[in-house]
Amino acid sequence: MEYVAVLLPSFCLAVLFYFVIKAIFNADRAEREAMARAEELQDAEDARRRESSDGRKGNPEMDPE
Repeated sequence: MEYVAVLLPSFCLAVLFYFVIKAIFNADRAEREAMARAEELQDAEDARRRESSDGRKGNPEMDPE
């Protein structure tokens, strides 16, 4: 029984460490996925703006000057 009393604190700290590290990795993964989605949306918006500005340059009727 004395072995349990000696090893129990170390085991509890190891379990706590495991869950903390797991939470950090899960949060990092979620942040990376959110950043990837935000970059995709920004790229799509930039492409849409480029297409709309290219369309105005090619059509003299749409040119405000």
